[in-house]
Amino acid sequence: MSSDDEMKLLMEQHKKAMDDHARSELERSVDLIARFTQMATSRDVPLDSNSFSYIETIGIVATAPELARKLLGIAPSERDGLFSYDEIAQRLPPNRFQEGYFVGKDYMLMAHPCYRRGMHPMANWAPKFIDLFWGLSSPKIKKFIAIDEDRVRVNVDGSAYMEADTWYGAPFNEDISKIEKGTIKLRPPLDLDPRYIDLFFAKTYCLDIKWSESGRTKTFQALEIKTPDVQVVADNQTYFPARYLHAEFDLTSGVFSHFDGAIQLFTEEEYLRRRDSDFNMTFKNHDHIKARSKKVFKLNGSLPVDLWVEFCCHFLTGNPLTFEYFTGAYPKHITDIVAKVRTRTQ
Repeated sequence: MSSDDEMKLLMEQHKKAMDDHARSELERSVDLIARFTQMATSRDVPLDSNSFSYIETIGIVATAPELARKLLGIAPSERDGLFSYDEIAQRLPPNRFQEGYFVGKDYMLMAHPCYRRGMHPMANWAPKFIDLFWGLSSPKIKKFIAIDEDRVRVNVDGSAYMEADTWYGAPFNEDISKIEKGTIKLRPPLDLDPRYIDLFFAKTYCLDIKWSESGRTKTFQALEIKTPDVQVVADNQTYFPARYLHAEFDLTSGVFSHFDGAIQLFTEEEYLRRRDSDFNMTFKNHDHIKARSKKVFKLNGSLPVDLWVEFCCHFLTGNPLTFEYFTGAYPKHITDIVAKVRTRTQ
């Protein structure tokens, strides 16, 4: 048997074992599922056996259109579709030991799947944005979050799944007032094999940044574009997702007064046009790109620069280009890996 055949057999055996385990967990939880189904039906949310699944990284999950929103009983407090963190917390207390969850008597509400590794709904939370967001507590900041609107976790317990070269434009300065206006673009080393980009740069094609200024407000934008194999499906169409950040810095008070993040969805044509351009493309090209966008968090109030930087780095999780922009260099382990790879190639 060839090594490829052996690997295929191992993968088939692994999948079968996972399927058997999921089926066993669902059978073991039949009473729990029945109680939840009865509760959901009483709130005009009909469910059947096909509505439930077991996900290793989450637990027993119920899925139906707008299930979480209907059970929660409140609408988004913002026009952008975000929910007030405090308003949810009044109904379902945030879990202090499992960030990303609000805990009720019959179910656990979850943060939006974009915060999971690879933005995949089956994955665990990506480090470490959700941890920071759940832990942020300040009377000067109001928190808003996107939720997983179609799914809730049914097993309300403590179980958890545990698993952390090219550049143009002006560098970052901790004194925001001194940062030059304009665009910045960072890319992984172009001489690296794509497999190393996948492993060590979180499949990042580029990181685009723009600083602009109007009156006493300085505006920051960042767009993280992934390699073309990172795709998601929405409304039966395939898109190329990109993480987007926007912030407004008050030059008078010396803090960020507003900070939000979104996931932008590009069609293949839009993706291929946008990835090698920058934020000024909108102004240079009348046929500009306007991707579908889903806002996933918002902070209003008074956010200091160091905490803002930390949130930026963890939202763009696993991307050394973010670290490079804020510090001027890759993390040491990435620098060492790139040097070793280049030496071996030579």
